[in-house]
Amino acid sequence: MIKQEANRLGFDSCGIALAQKMDEDARKLEAWLNKGFQGNMQYMENHFDLRTDPTQLVPGAKSVITLLLNYFPSEKQNLSAPHISRYAWGIDYHFVIREKLNELLDFIRVNIGAVDGRGFVDSAPVLERSWAVRSGLGWVGKNGNLLTKHAGSYFFIATLITDLSLEPDPPFSTDHCGTCTRCIDACPTDAIVAPALINGSKCISYLTIELKDAFIPTEQADKLDGWVFGCDICQEVCPWNRFAKPHHQSAFTPIPEILNLSTQEWTEMSEETFRKIFKSSPLKRTKFAGIQRNLKAIQPLHFPENPIEP
Repeated sequence: MIKQEANRLGFDSCGIALAQKMDEDARKLEAWLNKGFQGNMQYMENHFDLRTDPTQLVPGAKSVITLLLNYFPSEKQNLSAPHISRYAWGIDYHFVIREKLNELLDFIRVNIGAVDGRGFVDSAPVLERSWAVRSGLGWVGKNGNLLTKHAGSYFFIATLITDLSLEPDPPFSTDHCGTCTRCIDACPTDAIVAPALINGSKCISYLTIELKDAFIPTEQADKLDGWVFGCDICQEVCPWNRFAKPHHQSAFTPIPEILNLSTQEWTEMSEETFRKIFKSSPLKRTKFAGIQRNLKAIQPLHFPENPIEP
């Protein structure tokens, strides 16, 4: 019944896992942090116990419901437009998915009874990909993304932790990447240091969104490959994404300016215009100053008065 409702709400997949402490994931996360791969993302170091134990987030938790929502667009960006990751083309997914999670939780309470639960959309300490694997939805590919055999990796992952006891799905136990290394070979910054091991501090998504410094170091700016918000390269080259299908979410309809504005038009945009056009967009996260910094990094010759600092 829950899976049927999730489908009605527009989710593409729904899987269930037992709410258990994630000891192996805890060891992997600790090792990742010890290598400094989080860069300046200090929030990744916080709330370690909450990330690896669902009962710390929802007391008495018994089940973790994981949901996937497709965002792959049918549209394409103009070749002269600065590259923006596909997930950010429409309305901020946090708004869209939170509403759906609230509706799903309300449905459970109406049809089953008093249930305690919390929904999460990558804004809380939850290891979404690990729960997706445990819920039987897919495997973590060499590029660190959750991969599915039927539709690739262009999905948002949402999690609903609840004290409702549900029959779990069998975990996904097979890695279907095989000997393919296309994502590793294609990454301009060599951020994929080993299969499914990502040095976040070198990832273009980190450099263009999470890094808050006034300048992107020259040796990294030279490798941005035209990206000014996020990066899709490791997904674009993944063979499994040949099965990606366009989404059916009107909220993810691309903002026209994202598809069509040239680099010059972006650089000439005022902050007031930016705020108006992208008031409900994920691009707010890096703010106007961040976008302008990234534009300077990919087009330094257009900004001779503001050279990139080493």
